[in-house]
Amino acid sequence: MARNKTFNRRNVFIIVSVILITAVGLTVRLGYLMIAKSAEYAQRAEDLHERERSIKAERGIIYDKNGIAIATNKPVSTISVIHSQITDPERVIQVLSDMLGLSEDKVRKRVEKNSSIERIKSNVDKEIADAIRNYDLNGVMVDEDYKRYYPYGSLASKVIGFTGSDNQGIIGLEVEYEKYLKGTDGTILTLTTAYGAEIENAAEDRIEPRAGNDLYISLDVNIQKYAQQAALKVMEAKNANNVKLILMNPQNGEIYAMVNVPEFDLNDPYTLTENMRKDIEPSSLTSEQTNDLLNNMWRNACISDTYEPGSAFKIVTATAALEEKVVKLTDNFYCPGYKIVEDRRIRCHKIGGHGSETFVEGIKNSCNPVFMEIGARVGITNMYKYFSKLGLFNKTGVDLPGEAKSIMHKPENVGAVELATISFGQSFQITPLQLLVAASAVVNGGNIVIPHFGLQVKNPEGNIVKTFQYDGAKGVVTKETSDTMKELLEAVVSEGTGRRAYLPGFRIGGKTATSEKLPRSSNKYISSFVGFAPADNPQVIAVLLIDEPVGIYYGGTIAAPVVAEVFDNVMPYLGIEPHYNEAEIKKYNVGTIKMPDLVGLKKEELKAALKDMDYGDIYYLGEGDTVMEQFPLPGEMINLNSDLILYLE
Repeated sequence: MARNKTFNRRNVFIIVSVILITAVGLTVRLGYLMIAKSAEYAQRAEDLHERERSIKAERGIIYDKNGIAIATNKPVSTISVIHSQITDPERVIQVLSDMLGLSEDKVRKRVEKNSSIERIKSNVDKEIADAIRNYDLNGVMVDEDYKRYYPYGSLASKVIGFTGSDNQGIIGLEVEYEKYLKGTDGTILTLTTAYGAEIENAAEDRIEPRAGNDLYISLDVNIQKYAQQAALKVMEAKNANNVKLILMNPQNGEIYAMVNVPEFDLNDPYTLTENMRKDIEPSSLTSEQTNDLLNNMWRNACISDTYEPGSAFKIVTATAALEEKVVKLTDNFYCPGYKIVEDRRIRCHKIGGHGSETFVEGIKNSCNPVFMEIGARVGITNMYKYFSKLGLFNKTGVDLPGEAKSIMHKPENVGAVELATISFGQSFQITPLQLLVAASAVVNGGNIVIPHFGLQVKNPEGNIVKTFQYDGAKGVVTKETSDTMKELLEAVVSEGTGRRAYLPGFRIGGKTATSEKLPRSSNKYISSFVGFAPADNPQVIAVLLIDEPVGIYYGGTIAAPVVAEVFDNVMPYLGIEPHYNEAEIKKYNVGTIKMPDLVGLKKEELKAALKDMDYGDIYYLGEGDTVMEQFPLPGEMINLNSDLILYLE
């Protein structure tokens, strides 16, 4: 009996001890959680009871030189679902799949996923989003968003660039100026129960989004249109691979237009253009092949592709020779149609040769033997010195991603043959923009400009946030050499290989080029022309490249007239008016007259009325003998030699 009492007391003691130890342990653990871990668990509790949804910020607008919006925003919506709030999942799946054009399986996976919030689709047009909102489906969220919109479609597509589904820049100016254009997203914080259901009538915390800054650039929509239309026309006429054309102010580096035709639709950038597809069936392409084609379609070849500039590079060779004073304008040369350099017979483009000619005539004729001779006089050390001065060893610094560097021989690897070919633009490669910058320095008085688009950044209230400055090297060429080169290059257009770039009333300078692509046996060419105007005080400079034209491929024949066509539109637009000299008035019958009133005259009376008038072609419409309408209109000031259209009844 005594033993049983002792045994029971021992058991009670053990049980009490266990309880006390457990209680102390729990107390210590509870104290640790309440004191040491209180902040962490408070945050966990807050996170559990708050749901965050973003409010997308509006991206900054891109404006052209005239304040025309070329990249704007279109209001769209993002459709999401909250699993815990859905009361009729089958109805939600049906409506969202029908309205958003998605498969039921895809929507079902999102709807049935037990997560705090699941995005179904972004960039949904406002009309569709409003229709979904009107269904009033529990658990379906329709949040405001913005989608980038480009009002001019394919205009300057490879310059402007586009954004991805997250509204972040991908190529072009959109990515280059991302830090200015992107805004700051806002948020909506909604209180929920522990099970994720939103608490009715609970106050929301809302942080408003901040729109991005606006970018103002030098590109001019109207000049870009002129240039793009002209480039597209010659590409189609010559069945060329592509055409590149840049127009820039040679005094300050502002780029007015940069064309890479064929361009692509900025509002549909992931659809391959017809020329990219050619005979390819898109559905047969792997994702890697598709990405390669898209990257090629988006590529800005004006800055990313290098080429042998050919005879246009004679601008640089002539400049170096004049600067080093190894040639005078009156120096005489002889061209038999080729020049022997070491063991090579390097020919001129004129098979029979130009015969005896001065340095001035050599430039006008674009004579290779003349330039091989003056290249040898300059020497590789001095040639490379001016290449460096004119920025040909460096990137131009243009404010676009993806700029390539030139490909040059090391000086120690340049022998007599390499020097000879370098002197007329072969055996090395540069970008079109590099050539344009070098030519600008030659004709603007000797200053390197930094080619650019960005001018200013303004905040949404219109206040200036940033004004960009571009400072290039000064005095890389003397004013004397610059003035001489302007006269020589004007003579190329008025009397030489660039005659088809001539425009009566305008002083235009330039240089033609026809570059044979590698391998030389391919018989494929790049036809090009560099032109500037007015020749005495250049305000616009252009470079045009036609890649693999079919048929006639000489730069002076097919490239020069394209630049002339663009200049004919652009110069009056820039306020550069024609001024005709006496020779032009006589030769081209230019000038202006007041259009007489011919309405009411009989056909037999017209001959006497028009006898002393200078017209081009006269077109008679209708079958009558009395003038009822005329174009140009009576009293209108017209150029001499203008066409006249008369409607007779």
